[in-house]
Amino acid sequence: MATHGGARRVQDGESKPGELLPLASPALPPDHECAGSAALRYRAGVLKTAWWSPLDAVHQLDTIPWLHYPAMASLEPNIRRVLDILIPQIHARRKSTPQPIILGITGLQGSGKSTWASKIVSLLTNEQHLNTVTISLDDLYKTHADLVSRRDRDPENKLYRTRGQPGTHDEQLAGRFFNLLRDYQGGEDLRIPSFDKSKFNGDGDRAPKEEWPVITTKPDVVVFEGWCVGFRPLPEADVEQSYRLAKERKLVVNTPAQHQLAHLLEVNDSLRRYCDTFMGPQHFDFMIHIDTDDIRNVFTWRLQQEHRLIEAKGTGMTDDQVRAFIGGYMPGYELYLDGLRAGFFGGESGRQIRVVLNNEREVEKMEQL
Repeated sequence: MATHGGARRVQDGESKPGELLPLASPALPPDHECAGSAALRYRAGVLKTAWWSPLDAVHQLDTIPWLHYPAMASLEPNIRRVLDILIPQIHARRKSTPQPIILGITGLQGSGKSTWASKIVSLLTNEQHLNTVTISLDDLYKTHADLVSRRDRDPENKLYRTRGQPGTHDEQLAGRFFNLLRDYQGGEDLRIPSFDKSKFNGDGDRAPKEEWPVITTKPDVVVFEGWCVGFRPLPEADVEQSYRLAKERKLVVNTPAQHQLAHLLEVNDSLRRYCDTFMGPQHFDFMIHIDTDDIRNVFTWRLQQEHRLIEAKGTGMTDDQVRAFIGGYMPGYELYLDGLRAGFFGGESGRQIRVVLNNEREVEKMEQL
Protein backbone atom coordinates (compact mmCIF):
# COMPACT_ATOMS: atom_id res chain seq x y z
CA MET A 1 0.00 0.00 0.00
CA ALA A 2 1.39 3.39 -0.95
CA THR A 3 2.32 5.85 1.77
CA HIS A 4 3.99 9.27 1.84
CA GLY A 5 6.47 10.03 -0.92
CA GLY A 6 5.87 6.78 -2.76
CA ALA A 7 6.98 4.62 0.16
CA ARG A 8 5.46 1.15 0.56
CA ARG A 9 4.51 -0.49 3.85
CA VAL A 10 6.70 -3.43 4.83
CA GLN A 11 6.63 -6.03 7.56
CA ASP A 12 9.04 -6.11 10.47
CA GLY A 13 12.47 -7.31 9.40
CA GLU A 14 12.05 -6.61 5.71
CA SER A 15 14.51 -4.27 4.03
CA LYS A 16 12.72 -2.80 1.06
CA PRO A 17 11.06 0.58 0.47
CA GLY A 18 8.25 1.12 2.96
CA GLU A 19 7.24 1.99 6.48
CA LEU A 20 8.89 0.27 9.44
CA LEU A 21 7.35 -0.42 12.82
CA PRO A 22 7.45 2.37 15.42
CA LEU A 23 9.92 2.11 18.30
CA ALA A 24 9.78 3.91 21.64
CA SER A 25 12.72 5.81 23.13
CA PRO A 26 12.63 6.15 26.94
CA ALA A 27 14.62 8.95 28.51
CA LEU A 28 18.21 8.46 29.60
CA PRO A 29 19.60 9.90 32.85
CA PRO A 30 22.48 12.30 32.30
CA ASP A 31 24.90 10.02 34.17
CA HIS A 32 24.11 7.01 31.96
CA GLU A 33 27.22 5.43 30.45
CA CYS A 34 25.96 6.12 26.93
CA ALA A 35 25.12 9.76 27.56
CA GLY A 36 28.60 10.97 26.73
CA SER A 37 28.19 10.15 23.05
CA ALA A 38 25.30 12.54 22.51
CA ALA A 39 25.77 15.35 20.00
CA LEU A 40 29.37 14.40 19.29
CA ARG A 41 30.89 13.80 15.91
CA TYR A 42 33.56 11.17 15.47
CA ARG A 43 35.81 11.79 12.52
CA ALA A 44 39.27 10.55 11.74
CA GLY A 45 39.57 9.32 15.31
CA VAL A 46 38.60 12.68 16.81
CA LEU A 47 35.51 13.50 18.85
CA LYS A 48 34.28 17.01 18.28
CA THR A 49 31.24 18.88 19.55
CA ALA A 50 28.56 19.90 17.10
CA TRP A 51 26.28 22.66 18.42
CA TRP A 52 26.55 26.40 17.79
CA SER A 53 24.61 29.54 18.63
CA PRO A 54 25.45 33.17 17.99
CA LEU A 55 25.44 33.78 21.72
CA ASP A 56 28.43 32.90 23.89
CA ALA A 57 26.30 30.97 26.37
CA VAL A 58 25.44 28.34 23.81
CA HIS A 59 29.08 27.31 23.45
CA GLN A 60 28.65 25.64 26.82
CA LEU A 61 26.31 23.15 25.14
CA ASP A 62 29.42 21.64 23.60
CA THR A 63 30.72 20.67 27.04
CA ILE A 64 27.50 18.96 28.16
CA PRO A 65 26.64 16.48 25.41
CA TRP A 66 23.79 14.80 27.23
CA LEU A 67 21.82 18.05 26.87
CA HIS A 68 21.23 17.29 23.23
CA TYR A 69 19.53 13.92 23.18
CA PRO A 70 17.91 12.82 26.46
CA ALA A 71 16.22 9.75 24.93
CA MET A 72 19.35 7.68 24.39
CA ALA A 73 18.36 4.32 25.92
CA SER A 74 16.72 3.00 22.76
CA LEU A 75 18.47 5.27 20.27
CA GLU A 76 20.98 2.59 19.32
CA PRO A 77 18.33 -0.02 18.40
CA ASN A 78 16.71 2.56 16.13
CA ILE A 79 20.04 3.35 14.49
CA ARG A 80 20.72 -0.35 14.03
CA ARG A 81 17.31 -0.74 12.43
CA VAL A 82 18.25 1.86 9.84
CA LEU A 83 21.66 0.30 9.26
CA ASP A 84 20.10 -3.13 8.80
CA ILE A 85 18.49 -1.68 5.69
CA LEU A 86 21.46 0.33 4.43
CA ILE A 87 24.43 -1.95 5.16
CA PRO A 88 23.62 -4.55 2.47
CA GLN A 89 23.22 -1.70 -0.03
CA ILE A 90 26.48 -0.11 1.10
CA HIS A 91 28.41 -3.35 0.60
CA ALA A 92 26.78 -3.90 -2.79
CA ARG A 93 27.55 -0.37 -3.91
CA ARG A 94 31.19 -0.67 -2.83
CA LYS A 95 31.58 -3.50 -5.31
CA SER A 96 30.49 -1.24 -8.16
CA THR A 97 32.54 1.89 -7.41
CA PRO A 98 36.10 2.56 -6.27
CA GLN A 99 35.03 5.83 -4.65
CA PRO A 100 34.00 6.23 -1.00
CA ILE A 101 30.32 5.79 -0.23
CA ILE A 102 28.81 9.16 0.72
CA LEU A 103 26.10 8.85 3.38
CA GLY A 104 24.20 12.05 4.16
CA ILE A 105 22.57 12.64 7.53
CA THR A 106 20.18 15.55 7.83
CA GLY A 107 17.88 16.56 10.64
CA LEU A 108 16.09 19.34 12.42
CA GLN A 109 17.71 21.43 15.12
CA GLY A 110 17.72 19.37 18.32
CA SER A 111 16.71 16.15 16.56
CA GLY A 112 19.99 14.40 17.37
CA LYS A 113 21.50 14.19 13.89
CA SER A 114 25.04 14.60 15.21
CA THR A 115 24.39 11.84 17.74
CA TRP A 116 23.18 9.62 14.93
CA ALA A 117 26.25 10.48 12.87
CA SER A 118 28.73 9.62 15.63
CA LYS A 119 26.99 6.33 16.46
CA ILE A 120 26.73 5.31 12.81
CA VAL A 121 30.44 5.97 12.31
CA SER A 122 31.20 3.85 15.37
CA LEU A 123 29.02 0.93 14.25
CA LEU A 124 30.28 0.96 10.66
CA THR A 125 33.88 1.12 11.86
CA ASN A 126 33.78 -1.38 14.71
CA GLU A 127 31.22 -3.91 13.49
CA GLN A 128 31.34 -3.67 9.70
CA HIS A 129 35.09 -2.97 9.61
CA LEU A 130 34.54 -0.09 7.21
CA ASN A 131 36.98 2.79 7.39
CA THR A 132 34.47 5.56 8.12
CA VAL A 133 35.00 9.29 8.62
CA THR A 134 32.59 12.17 8.97
CA ILE A 135 32.46 15.82 8.04
CA SER A 136 29.91 18.41 9.07
CA LEU A 137 28.51 21.11 6.85
CA ASP A 138 29.42 23.41 9.75
CA ASP A 139 33.10 22.84 9.01
CA LEU A 140 32.69 24.29 5.52
CA TYR A 141 31.78 27.81 6.59
CA LYS A 142 33.46 30.78 4.97
CA THR A 143 36.22 32.54 6.88
CA HIS A 144 35.25 35.09 9.50
CA ALA A 145 36.31 37.92 7.22
CA ASP A 146 34.13 36.63 4.39
CA LEU A 147 31.16 36.08 6.71
CA VAL A 148 31.43 39.63 8.02
CA SER A 149 31.75 40.97 4.48
CA ARG A 150 28.65 39.04 3.45
CA ARG A 151 26.70 40.35 6.42
CA ASP A 152 27.79 43.96 5.92
CA ARG A 153 27.01 43.88 2.21
CA ASP A 154 23.28 43.65 2.95
CA PRO A 155 22.59 44.43 6.62
CA GLU A 156 18.83 44.24 6.05
CA ASN A 157 19.05 40.55 5.17
CA LYS A 158 18.26 38.89 8.50
CA LEU A 159 18.99 35.43 7.10
CA TYR A 160 22.68 36.30 6.79
CA ARG A 161 23.17 38.04 10.12
CA THR A 162 24.59 34.78 11.48
CA ARG A 163 26.12 31.81 9.73
CA GLY A 164 24.07 28.78 8.83
CA GLN A 165 22.11 29.54 5.68
CA PRO A 166 23.15 28.42 2.20
CA GLY A 167 25.40 31.25 1.14
CA THR A 168 27.50 31.25 4.33
CA HIS A 169 29.56 28.21 3.35
CA ASP A 170 32.66 28.14 1.17
CA GLU A 171 31.41 26.41 -1.96
CA GLN A 172 34.85 26.27 -3.57
CA LEU A 173 36.38 24.69 -0.46
CA ALA A 174 33.57 22.14 -0.33
CA GLY A 175 33.85 21.28 -4.01
CA ARG A 176 37.63 20.89 -3.85
CA PHE A 177 37.48 18.75 -0.72
CA PHE A 178 34.89 16.30 -2.03
CA ASN A 179 36.66 16.03 -5.38
CA LEU A 180 39.91 15.21 -3.58
CA LEU A 181 38.09 12.75 -1.34
CA ARG A 182 36.54 10.84 -4.23
CA ASP A 183 39.94 10.31 -5.86
CA TYR A 184 41.91 9.78 -2.65
CA GLN A 185 43.77 6.47 -2.50
CA GLY A 186 45.54 6.92 0.83
CA GLY A 187 49.24 6.98 1.58
CA GLU A 188 49.48 10.75 1.93
CA ASP A 189 47.80 13.26 4.20
CA LEU A 190 44.30 14.41 3.38
CA ARG A 191 43.07 17.15 5.68
CA ILE A 192 39.39 17.52 6.57
CA PRO A 193 38.28 21.17 6.84
CA SER A 194 37.48 22.43 10.32
CA PHE A 195 35.73 25.52 11.65
CA ASP A 196 36.43 26.90 15.14
CA LYS A 197 33.14 28.22 16.50
CA SER A 198 34.73 29.75 19.59
CA LYS A 199 36.68 32.44 17.76
CA PHE A 200 35.63 36.10 17.52
CA ASN A 201 33.29 35.83 20.51
CA GLY A 202 31.21 33.13 18.91
CA ASP A 203 31.19 34.38 15.34
CA GLY A 204 33.76 31.69 14.59
CA ASP A 205 36.48 31.35 11.98
CA ARG A 206 38.06 28.63 9.91
CA ALA A 207 40.65 26.75 11.91
CA PRO A 208 44.27 26.97 10.73
CA LYS A 209 44.91 24.26 8.16
CA GLU A 210 47.58 22.64 10.32
CA GLU A 211 44.86 22.00 12.92
CA TRP A 212 42.51 20.22 10.53
CA PRO A 213 41.99 16.49 11.19
CA VAL A 214 44.12 14.29 8.93
CA ILE A 215 43.38 10.94 7.33
CA THR A 216 46.05 8.81 5.69
CA THR A 217 44.04 5.81 4.50
CA LYS A 218 41.28 5.70 1.92
CA PRO A 219 37.84 5.85 3.59
CA ASP A 220 35.20 3.30 2.70
CA VAL A 221 32.33 5.48 3.90
CA VAL A 222 32.06 9.23 4.44
CA VAL A 223 29.25 10.52 6.65
CA PHE A 224 28.29 14.09 5.71
CA GLU A 225 25.90 15.71 8.19
CA GLY A 226 24.20 19.09 8.31
CA TRP A 227 20.91 20.79 8.96
CA CYS A 228 20.18 21.58 5.29
CA VAL A 229 21.92 18.59 3.72
CA GLY A 230 19.29 17.07 1.44
CA PHE A 231 17.53 20.35 0.69
CA ARG A 232 17.00 21.04 -3.00
CA PRO A 233 16.29 24.45 -4.55
CA LEU A 234 12.78 25.34 -5.63
CA PRO A 235 11.62 27.03 -8.81
CA GLU A 236 11.39 30.76 -8.17
CA ALA A 237 7.61 30.62 -8.61
CA ASP A 238 7.33 28.06 -5.79
CA VAL A 239 9.31 30.27 -3.41
CA GLU A 240 7.05 33.18 -4.31
CA GLN A 241 3.96 31.05 -3.69
CA SER A 242 5.22 29.89 -0.28
CA TYR A 243 5.98 33.49 0.58
CA ARG A 244 2.42 34.54 -0.31
CA LEU A 245 0.98 31.66 1.74
CA ALA A 246 3.12 32.68 4.71
CA LYS A 247 1.88 36.25 4.38
CA GLU A 248 -1.66 34.86 4.46
CA ARG A 249 -0.70 32.70 7.49
CA LYS A 250 -1.46 29.45 5.67
CA LEU A 251 1.80 27.63 6.45
CA VAL A 252 2.63 25.80 9.68
CA VAL A 253 4.75 28.54 11.27
CA ASN A 254 4.71 31.19 8.51
CA THR A 255 8.31 32.27 9.11
CA PRO A 256 9.03 33.12 5.44
CA ALA A 257 6.76 36.13 5.96
CA GLN A 258 9.29 37.53 8.44
CA HIS A 259 11.79 38.06 5.62
CA GLN A 260 11.90 39.81 2.29
CA LEU A 261 11.10 37.69 -0.75
CA ALA A 262 14.35 38.80 -2.40
CA HIS A 263 16.32 37.45 0.57
CA LEU A 264 14.56 34.08 0.42
CA LEU A 265 15.31 33.89 -3.29
CA GLU A 266 18.96 34.68 -2.63
CA VAL A 267 19.22 31.72 -0.25
CA ASN A 268 17.44 29.57 -2.83
CA ASP A 269 20.00 30.59 -5.47
CA SER A 270 22.83 29.70 -3.08
CA LEU A 271 21.24 26.31 -2.45
CA ARG A 272 21.10 25.73 -6.21
CA ARG A 273 24.85 26.33 -6.45
CA TYR A 274 25.45 24.03 -3.46
CA CYS A 275 23.53 21.23 -5.15
CA ASP A 276 25.49 21.65 -8.36
CA THR A 277 28.86 21.72 -6.58
CA PHE A 278 28.67 19.29 -3.67
CA MET A 279 25.22 18.81 -2.10
CA GLY A 280 22.84 17.54 -4.78
CA PRO A 281 21.65 13.92 -5.04
CA GLN A 282 24.32 13.18 -7.64
CA HIS A 283 26.93 13.65 -4.89
CA PHE A 284 25.39 11.13 -2.44
CA ASP A 285 24.85 7.40 -2.30
CA PHE A 286 22.46 7.27 0.67
CA MET A 287 20.55 9.69 2.90
CA ILE A 288 19.17 9.45 6.44
CA HIS A 289 16.59 12.13 7.22
CA ILE A 290 15.65 12.67 10.89
CA ASP A 291 12.27 14.38 10.72
CA THR A 292 9.32 15.07 13.00
CA ASP A 293 5.56 14.91 12.78
CA ASP A 294 5.35 18.64 13.57
CA ILE A 295 8.19 21.10 12.86
CA ARG A 296 7.04 23.22 15.80
CA ASN A 297 8.64 20.51 17.95
CA VAL A 298 11.98 22.09 17.09
CA PHE A 299 11.17 25.02 19.37
CA THR A 300 10.35 22.63 22.22
CA TRP A 301 13.52 20.60 21.77
CA ARG A 302 15.78 23.61 21.65
CA LEU A 303 14.09 25.25 24.66
CA GLN A 304 14.57 22.02 26.61
CA GLN A 305 18.26 22.02 25.79
CA GLU A 306 18.66 25.61 26.88
CA HIS A 307 16.81 25.03 30.15
CA ARG A 308 19.10 22.09 30.94
CA LEU A 309 22.09 24.25 30.11
CA ILE A 310 20.92 26.92 32.53
CA GLU A 311 20.39 24.31 35.24
CA ALA A 312 23.88 22.93 34.70
CA LYS A 313 25.84 26.13 34.09
CA GLY A 314 23.71 28.94 35.44
CA THR A 315 23.71 30.83 32.16
CA GLY A 316 22.08 30.59 28.77
CA MET A 317 19.67 32.21 26.36
CA THR A 318 16.22 33.43 27.28
CA ASP A 319 13.25 31.68 25.73
CA ASP A 320 12.76 34.60 23.36
CA GLN A 321 16.41 34.41 22.27
CA VAL A 322 16.06 30.67 21.62
CA ARG A 323 12.95 31.25 19.53
CA ALA A 324 14.74 33.94 17.55
CA PHE A 325 17.70 31.61 16.98
CA ILE A 326 15.51 28.77 15.74
CA GLY A 327 13.46 31.25 13.72
CA GLY A 328 16.45 31.73 11.45
CA TYR A 329 16.23 28.09 10.36
CA MET A 330 12.45 27.83 10.09
CA PRO A 331 12.09 29.41 6.62
CA GLY A 332 14.34 26.68 5.26
CA TYR A 333 12.26 23.98 6.90
CA GLU A 334 9.01 25.45 5.60
CA LEU A 335 10.36 25.85 2.08
CA TYR A 336 12.37 22.67 1.56
CA LEU A 337 11.24 19.88 3.89
CA ASP A 338 8.36 18.75 1.69
CA GLY A 339 10.76 18.09 -1.17
CA LEU A 340 13.05 16.05 1.06
CA ARG A 341 10.11 14.10 2.45
CA ALA A 342 8.99 13.25 -1.07
CA GLY A 343 12.37 11.69 -1.80
CA PHE A 344 15.85 13.13 -2.23
CA PHE A 345 16.86 10.71 -4.98
CA GLY A 346 13.53 10.60 -6.80
CA GLY A 347 11.28 7.61 -7.35
CA GLU A 348 11.55 4.57 -5.10
CA SER A 349 15.30 4.16 -5.01
CA GLY A 350 15.36 2.75 -1.48
CA ARG A 351 18.46 4.81 -0.72
CA GLN A 352 16.79 7.25 1.68
CA ILE A 353 15.52 6.47 5.18
CA ARG A 354 13.16 8.93 6.83
CA VAL A 355 12.99 8.65 10.62
CA VAL A 356 9.98 10.46 12.11
CA LEU A 357 10.18 11.65 15.73
CA ASN A 358 7.36 12.83 17.97
CA ASN A 359 7.56 15.70 20.44
CA GLU A 360 9.42 13.48 22.95
CA ARG A 361 12.01 12.56 20.29
CA GLU A 362 10.63 9.03 20.24
CA VAL A 363 10.69 7.26 16.88
CA GLU A 364 7.15 7.07 15.56
CA LYS A 365 7.93 5.43 12.24
CA MET A 366 10.57 4.94 9.57
CA GLU A 367 10.12 5.07 5.81
CA GLN A 368 12.40 3.82 3.07
CA LEU A 369 12.12 6.04 0.01
